[in-house]
Amino acid sequence: MSIQLTAAARQRMQDFLARTPAAVGVRFGVKRTGCSGLGYTVEVAEAIAGDDTVFEQEGVRLLVDRKALPFVDGTQIDFRRNGLNAAFVFHNPNAVGECGCGESFTV
Repeated sequence: MSIQLTAAARQRMQDFLARTPAAVGVRFGVKRTGCSGLGYTVEVAEAIAGDDTVFEQEGVRLLVDRKALPFVDGTQIDFRRNGLNAAFVFHNPNAVGECGCGESFTV
């Protein structure tokens, strides 16, 4: 099982973590949303839960809830800037479809 971060995503996460001294890592998961069913969540985590799987890459600790792991296992997280917009981009081998706007996916 694994989650991979590109250099750009890792740098962006390190920037977030540096601004939050109490942070223990970045929580990556899914929530029910959008027209396809699931959407990604990325947020600063201040604690590691008992059911978290922890991935660490070059100083970034990524926490994934055990229930979310089957949906995101193998995902590569990237960070891209396009003009004034900037966002994490997810390459998930488990996704079999996405909505037209890219906000949600289905497995």
